[in-house]
Amino acid sequence: MSEENKESARPRKATVRDVAERAGVSISTVSKALSGKGAVRHETRQRVLQAAEALKYQSSQLATSLYTGRTDMVGVIAGDTFGRLAVPVLLGVIEALAEREVALLLCDGRGDPIREQFFAESLLRRRVDGILVVGSGASPREPIGADLLVPVVYALEWSTRGKDVSVVPDDAEGARSAARHLVATGRRRIAFISGPGRDVATKVRLAGTQEVLAGAGGRLVHEPLLGHWTEGWGRQAAIQLLRAGEEFDGIACGSDQIARGVLDVLRENEVRVPQDVGVVGFDNWDVMVEASRPQLSSVDMSLTEVGRTAAQLLLASIEEDVPPGIHRIDCHLVPRESTALA
Repeated sequence: MSEENKESARPRKATVRDVAERAGVSISTVSKALSGKGAVRHETRQRVLQAAEALKYQSSQLATSLYTGRTDMVGVIAGDTFGRLAVPVLLGVIEALAEREVALLLCDGRGDPIREQFFAESLLRRRVDGILVVGSGASPREPIGADLLVPVVYALEWSTRGKDVSVVPDDAEGARSAARHLVATGRRRIAFISGPGRDVATKVRLAGTQEVLAGAGGRLVHEPLLGHWTEGWGRQAAIQLLRAGEEFDGIACGSDQIARGVLDVLRENEVRVPQDVGVVGFDNWDVMVEASRPQLSSVDMSLTEVGRTAAQLLLASIEEDVPPGIHRIDCHLVPRESTALA
């Protein structure tokens, strides 16, 4: 048999047009029914599925994109690709996109507006369906651009433009949960040690701590000790606190690194934790909290859920309008030995 005859003897693969003709619907309806995207009546969807099965039709991403105008691909611009906050957020993003079989193009923006703009334009040339911007910490930021023609969602940082969609941890509630935990374990004279006073995270966490103490008959001893997000600052601040001579039985720290430094100084000065003083951190960074002596109670920022929610909102925005504004994800306290009274 000649090659030409062999070719003609092979069964022709069914096309999306064949499925449409057999089901008695339009090609666009077939695409919506098979992709699960778009409004299609249940009866129509079943008819399309039955036709596709009868014809042994196998859809392709290219065919789908031709009829829907979508590529099932989104861009992610990360401000801190390998940062301890950004990594769990990105893991949540990847999980959510994988569930919908959406591809991801990751760009390292490094928090530089010029790099971000370059990558945004590059992603648009590649016809992504949407862009997700992952920041490096809880703070406001300028949007990457106006009228980009595709939906944009921000994670970990929030856009200053009110009509944008942003997803962040609920820092205020996280701080309140830490303060409530200290109060619940019998502490009433609480010190507060955190990073720079200009940082939004410091302001929000301090306000949340003060709010709980005011309602529980407790008080903040000493003025808030504000410096850097480091173990070194934690040690320095703890020394200042001990030298001040004020009695305290709890310390709320703005980060796990700060809390680790605080624990070192308390141990060196024979202050027992948790018997004399309870210490709470913030971030629930496993390499910090589990290696601390004693292991550190800390506020978990639900970063993976932040990423997952941001990705889900981006996918929803591609389909329809999503209410703008800041979506806050619950934080929760994880108690460990540093506050566990026997």
